[in-house]
Amino acid sequence: MKRMLALALMLCCGAASAQDGQDLPQIVPRVAPAAEAAPVSAPAEILVMFNLPAPHYRADNYGSVDYREDAGQSARRRIAASVAADYRLQLVEDWPMPVLNIDCYRMRLPAGQSAAPVLAALARDRRIEWAQLIQDFAGQAGSDPLYRMQPAAGPWQLDEVRKAATGRKVTVAVVDSGIESSHPDLAGQVAVEENFVDGQKYVAELHGTAVAGVIAARAGNGVGIEGVAPDARLLALRACWQSGSATRCNSFTLAKAMNFALSNGAQVINLSLSGPQDRLLQQLVEAAQVRGIRVVGAVDPARADGGFPANVPGVFAVASDGLPQRAGMHVLLAPGRDIPTTMPGGRWGVVAGSSYAAAHVSGMLALLEELKPQLPAARLRDSIVSSDSSAPLTGIDLCATILRISGKCTCACPPSSSSRFARSP
Repeated sequence: MKRMLALALMLCCGAASAQDGQDLPQIVPRVAPAAEAAPVSAPAEILVMFNLPAPHYRADNYGSVDYREDAGQSARRRIAASVAADYRLQLVEDWPMPVLNIDCYRMRLPAGQSAAPVLAALARDRRIEWAQLIQDFAGQAGSDPLYRMQPAAGPWQLDEVRKAATGRKVTVAVVDSGIESSHPDLAGQVAVEENFVDGQKYVAELHGTAVAGVIAARAGNGVGIEGVAPDARLLALRACWQSGSATRCNSFTLAKAMNFALSNGAQVINLSLSGPQDRLLQQLVEAAQVRGIRVVGAVDPARADGGFPANVPGVFAVASDGLPQRAGMHVLLAPGRDIPTTMPGGRWGVVAGSSYAAAHVSGMLALLEELKPQLPAARLRDSIVSSDSSAPLTGIDLCATILRISGKCTCACPPSSSSRFARSP
């Protein structure tokens, strides 16, 4: 199958020339220990949160999406500067988090100093809501020529499904590395581009571009692939960066992007990444869930609990087909092997990993959101129908799910007697 895909890519889509002499790129990012993301000698960085009055107590514009210029900014910065001086920290930058009612300050410890005693002291400081380490995260890794080779095209009956829904008017936030919005299969699909990676400009990168293609590549344009939800619109939020063959992120960059997504109309948030438990990010995920936003997380096969954010209750945790279920978690299975998708440079390639399984589910949720906006999360989860053993690579019976949620039957309906409804334990 992989050889057929590679040949089709070379002949049809310009993904690799005959002179390349190499296999097409496979993106299989892994989670690395925090020490690998930064040299041991590099000074540790922490995030310090300051709790602020609720918006209705203020006469200025604190409650707006961006309150960096409100009347209390100088006062807040003076407090942060005082805290930094008291603990011999370097104040690097700050970022408002209106959805959590906090200001978040990034501070750097002196070289060689352990973060643990500083964090313990900050926990007792009444000026501070909480403080934490900046932690490292990593990506987990039709009419169009490659459409018939997409693992979800046939089993999910996407041709028929699109008679019911295409993701129209649904906004999906892709919190990832940079997306090539000018790619032939992504032109017009990206509504907003924002960069949250410090000191870098927005650039197109492998992981984010590949994830975006699975979700929302254009359908019927005569080239490449077709996304699961081709009429969805993407928020391309660059919170990760490409580092060699891996994709890296951290608590601060991800938090900034999540805050933006919550404040700018995201209905689905795709997090094709994994890492350790993180208080700030968990609160942002929970704030999204309270607002009815669907959060999708990629299961990390190297972590017993699936990794954060997939292990957060209420997150749609997704694994690549073939991975075992995890105790205490309800895991959706979706295609994650031999996935043709978009690549930077107007190219296409083949990828693998739970990152792309998660992207399939984000596309599916965009379809369901178009059909039944703001369906309570518990009902939505209970309505997802697992495929029977004849379609093990897709995990989900999408047609039966759409029928159950909307009553619209565009495929071979009703679902077979061997299908079962996927319910949380």
